[in-house]
Amino acid sequence: MSTPLLVRPAARPESTLRLNADQLQEAQQAFEEGGIAAVAGLFGLATDLQALQAIGTSLFLPLIDLSRETPDKSLLDGFPLRLVHRYGVFPTRRENSSLQIVLSNPFDVRAIDAVAAATGKFVSAVLALPQEVAGLIKTHLGVGAQTLDGLMAQTAEDEAELELLSELSLEDSEVAAMAQQASVVRLVNDILTEAVSARASDIHMEAQSGGMKIRYRIDGVLQNQPVSPELNRFQAAILSRLKIMARLNIAEKRVPQDGRIKLRVSGREVDIRVSIIPMLHGEGVVMRVLDKDAMQFSLSGVGMEADTCSRFRELIRMPHGIVLVTGPTGSGKTTTLYSALAEIRSERNKIITTEDPIEYQLEGINQIQVNHKVGLTFASCLRSILRHDPDVVLVGEIRDFETAENAVQASLTGHMVFSTLHTNDAAGAFMRLNDMGVEPFLISSTVEGVMAQRLVRRLCKHCREAYMPSADEVPQDFPEAVCQSQQPIYRARGCRQCRGTGYAGRLGIYELLVTDDNIRALAAEKRGTAAIRQAAVKAGMRTLRQDGWLKVARGETSIEEVLRVTRAD
Repeated sequence: MSTPLLVRPAARPESTLRLNADQLQEAQQAFEEGGIAAVAGLFGLATDLQALQAIGTSLFLPLIDLSRETPDKSLLDGFPLRLVHRYGVFPTRRENSSLQIVLSNPFDVRAIDAVAAATGKFVSAVLALPQEVAGLIKTHLGVGAQTLDGLMAQTAEDEAELELLSELSLEDSEVAAMAQQASVVRLVNDILTEAVSARASDIHMEAQSGGMKIRYRIDGVLQNQPVSPELNRFQAAILSRLKIMARLNIAEKRVPQDGRIKLRVSGREVDIRVSIIPMLHGEGVVMRVLDKDAMQFSLSGVGMEADTCSRFRELIRMPHGIVLVTGPTGSGKTTTLYSALAEIRSERNKIITTEDPIEYQLEGINQIQVNHKVGLTFASCLRSILRHDPDVVLVGEIRDFETAENAVQASLTGHMVFSTLHTNDAAGAFMRLNDMGVEPFLISSTVEGVMAQRLVRRLCKHCREAYMPSADEVPQDFPEAVCQSQQPIYRARGCRQCRGTGYAGRLGIYELLVTDDNIRALAAEKRGTAAIRQAAVKAGMRTLRQDGWLKVARGETSIEEVLRVTRAD
């Protein structure tokens, strides 16, 4: 006997809408045309849950809360999976002669009859929000699981014929043809659409000895995406389909390939950068998801404190000099620089960028794509850019002496130069330029400021949990004033809106070093990072760690997130 799932508490009679026969017919038509949200709009209900509660009350079907508890996968043993995909149902409780299923469509009575006929059991039904049921199916059966039935049906008849072909012939002909079949196209579309809806920044498809592994990077953290074992049979077809979409050579499996896919998902334009590398057990794919419509480049929206934002705005409006943004890959450096450009662009100045690659197209800004194959590097771009009379120049990254030297010369000739570096903190930028071979006196006279940054996950506003931490639960450098104020802080909990992670979205933590006379003198003397950092803190610089604690005190993120991306000062 299985333990029943948590049943949602019934709403009070006066707050529960009961539909008559005509209203139920109207609700069914609205559901078929626009889902549960259309039903809520039809009857003026505030939430989808209230609409489902009204339908369930009228049809005498109780609701269960799949966001708090999920059925055991063992309930699928002996359950016909084709019915899961066809009707959007899932078993939630099983006894000797009876079976309980959750419906995603409350009006589909055929699902109950079909399950009863296939299992020979008495079937009862409960309701849950359609998106919760879909998430449950994906959790247990994997992304794109609905498409696998079609794939298996297509290949079952041809299985003996395929065995007669050599492996090479299969890869060159059969897989390429299969990549164009409707089910494979739909399966790849499911993977990409799910990534966009989950706000994933990257999709990792890894070939391993046990088969294909899919992971999404959501809010900077990789999360496993359940994959049905049957999916491994179509790994080659999936890769071929992705190569076709990215305009790559599907026959080439020995060298890395890079491409780009442009999609429209739910009316939103999405660019996907595709990188394919041959590995031990097959080709590995990483896709960077660039959701244009989801990006808003604004300094006020990236999480800077008011005083940091004010000083940074002063820096980017200077007539000449170099402003650097530092941090590891994926720390939001490009977003900060794009936000800075969006802040200062106007008809009175000319802005030219050189990037590798161009992630987002900005209106009113001239952007150049680096192409190493033809010798178009950051350094060569920068030399040519200066002949186009720019006011502001953005160099995607300073990687070598030639690029650094050209950036310095550009700033000395009256241009404002923005760029990025890979350093752990703001003070380390000076030594990094020294290591590249730039003269210390040139560094000290051109670098006007350095912004170091990291990204932390933002606590989900729907489920964050307030608590009073004990002395053992906070790091030694946590602000004592926050502890003494008896002010609660927040930690992650997990709910339906954040997919159980406790976090939704990200925000930046920042460390802005403004180059004053003291720091210029230290840089010119080629003093170490520690000395420059100490001078900057003495002058009022807030470190990454300290900025993170401010976000924790305000309930925007958790202690664990700050510890994850920063080290103690």
